[in-house]
Amino acid sequence: MLETSARLLALLSLLQSRPRWPGSELAERLGVTTRTIRNDIDRLRELGYPVDAARGRDGHYTLAAGATLPPLLLDDEEAVAVAIGLRAGVGVGGIEESSARALTKLEQVLPHRLRRQVSAIHDAMSRGPENTGSNVEDPEVDSATLAHIASAIRDREWIRFDYRVDTDPAEFPPSATAARDGSKLVEPYRLVSWLRRWYLVGRDPGSEAWGTYRVDWIEPRMPTRRSFEPRPLPGGDYTSFVLREVASTGWKVHARIPVAAPAAEVLSRINATVGVVESVGDDTCVLVTGADSYEIIAVYIGMLGLDFTVTEPPELVEHVAVLADRYGRAIAGATG
Repeated sequence: MLETSARLLALLSLLQSRPRWPGSELAERLGVTTRTIRNDIDRLRELGYPVDAARGRDGHYTLAAGATLPPLLLDDEEAVAVAIGLRAGVGVGGIEESSARALTKLEQVLPHRLRRQVSAIHDAMSRGPENTGSNVEDPEVDSATLAHIASAIRDREWIRFDYRVDTDPAEFPPSATAARDGSKLVEPYRLVSWLRRWYLVGRDPGSEAWGTYRVDWIEPRMPTRRSFEPRPLPGGDYTSFVLREVASTGWKVHARIPVAAPAAEVLSRINATVGVVESVGDDTCVLVTGADSYEIIAVYIGMLGLDFTVTEPPELVEHVAVLADRYGRAIAGATG
């Protein structure tokens, strides 16, 4: 049988590992009687751990949320996983410093063998670039903004925010449904992370239109404290909705590109998230696509392997012309 202090730590670890524990199962795990478990639960409560007890045939113990964060007990694998995860945290602005503080606290209490294991993994590995498909730096999302939106989703409250679209106002409009600059009031439903960017799926209570908003373009305003009755997204797949919307509305720059091929042919050559294909005729369609720079779009459409026409916006025409000239010189050099 474990000594009382060791048993209390083992009991606390079990309570943290899952929501509900019958007293008989805890007693079996620790090799004691249910009476001892009751006494140990009382000791944990005296130490400030909020342990709730449900009586009856389905009686159980639950470690409830308290006013303060109690110490967490992690097994070896969990401690190593958390330490590695803290070292690798990227993509959300404002968490680098807090991640470093948490990592310092964790490593201070790690047993020597685990500290050496974490250090060995860190020293032996190198990280490749997260962004290999763009020549534009990834945006950082403020953690407070994410928390604000997530709370509104949880509480089913309207959210009001200023939306700043990071594009040139004179840009060729990508879609009639693209969210524009200005103050927004939406019913928030889901946060979706994709390609190192965060998106909010929301519904306009006035027009009843569903939309996707880039979180790094959102500046939250005061909470509305106004609740709404949720209405499910048609189809129910928030992630697929975001991927479709981003293709035509969620990038810094967009373009409509006529392609000399049937829509089905273009669709067979691209991922659905690359763009929206509009059929024009039996042998012609329009690809609506976007990226964070015109250079990226110029490269993407060249990878289609199909004839296309670019007439606007002027920036895209310029980049396609640069690529055409560059490839032409490359061929001339090879044949010369």
